[in-house]
Amino acid sequence: MSSITDQLFSPAIAATLPPLYSQDGKGDAAMVPVKFFQPWGSWTWYATEFDGDDIFFGLVDGFEEELGYFSLAEMRSVVGPFGLRIERDILWTPKSLAQCRRKT
Repeated sequence: MSSITDQLFSPAIAATLPPLYSQDGKGDAAMVPVKFFQPWGSWTWYATEFDGDDIFFGLVDGFEEELGYFSLAEMRSVVGPFGLRIERDILWTPKSLAQCRRKT
């Protein structure tokens, strides 16, 4: 595992995420322990749950906001301009989904 991979999603960070479906039914009260972002654009992924292997569930804020599944392997494979990669917000403190949604 490279240091870039460790910075994106280490086993210690993985341990902070509840398993898939464990926050089912909580709606906007579900907690978001981990946030990922695209440093060259506006995409943000707010992870609420993790399957322990590759799949997250959470809020994806891209062209629009939607709840859904996203892949760690896919995020690791993305290479943007100048070699930039998807990053984890290392200063993130857990928030509820309601706090992460766009205020429109």
